[in-house]
Amino acid sequence: MKGTLLILMFFAVTTGCSNRAVYDNVRIHQRNECANEPPSTYFECIERAHKSYEEYERERKEVLEKAESDVKLP
Repeated sequence: MKGTLLILMFFAVTTGCSNRAVYDNVRIHQRNECANEPPSTYFECIERAHKSYEEYERERKEVLEKAESDVKLP
């Protein structure tokens, strides 16, 4: 499972895919993994894997900005 994801990410990076293409491939993998979930948690899993790239980028930038502001420079 994790090995497949690593191979997928390695392939995407080495072939020069954009960040969005890599993100989309990871989302597809996450949705496919949801098929292994029990029916009671399947829809929650799909919902977690349904975040748009734009939403992901916004949250990522917020986290990076917060981390930068938390770092104290001499």
